[in-house]
Amino acid sequence: MLRRLRDDRGVSRERLAFNAGVSASYISHLEKGDRDHPTREVVDALVRYLDRIEPLSQVERRHLLDLAGLGASEFPPVDRLRQEISGEMQRALELHEPHLAAYIDTRWNVLACNDSYARAFPGLVEDVNILRWFLGNEKSTDVMVEWESEVRTTVRWLRGLIGSTGDTAWSSEFLDELGRYEMFRELWDEGVAAYGRERPHMHLRDVATGRCRSIAVQLFKVFSAVNPDQIQIFLGLPSWCADSAHAADIPA
Repeated sequence: MLRRLRDDRGVSRERLAFNAGVSASYISHLEKGDRDHPTREVVDALVRYLDRIEPLSQVERRHLLDLAGLGASEFPPVDRLRQEISGEMQRALELHEPHLAAYIDTRWNVLACNDSYARAFPGLVEDVNILRWFLGNEKSTDVMVEWESEVRTTVRWLRGLIGSTGDTAWSSEFLDELGRYEMFRELWDEGVAAYGRERPHMHLRDVATGRCRSIAVQLFKVFSAVNPDQIQIFLGLPSWCADSAHAADIPA
């Protein structure tokens, strides 16, 4: 891959090595695959120089990092992820009306949503993060019929997420924020991690009418060459729970 990018730009090993601050023999070893993975600093230096001659595509950048064993290990800020929500992706959310649909990142930040989603979770768009909404917005307890269970599931999912990445800078700051809430501290101290929902059904209450409904929650990863595995689409579809006894016990 590195040799192809170099050849496409008419750059010699010596020239690339000089501008990246490494030796020509090191470049040769990398291209032959007989050297351990390079550091991110080396790869960034190589990419910067090649990019100056002719810009690399986002796919080429990602592939080069993946081959170097340096796949995405940092969580991009919300604003950067929102830039990836194209007009076509936004229209896809609107096509799901009247069902709930939203793009969220793996840290439970809402990046974009349709009107049905915003109405179902009043205040969430402004709060941005689902856990922040759960713990800091009183409306969440009115909306979520099984509020404590949903909070517990999301906290456990957060613990699993933090354990699966090497980027802990964002998590330290976020945990400090959530740690102000006693409920979060109690659930966090349980020390349990999760990687999904035990049950697909989520029970919601309409704060205007008091009516309750069940939705089947579905999450799908959205392909992104720029920020792989960071964006998901949330779909909340009508659910007719097979456990009718449980459904009948949902308080109105």
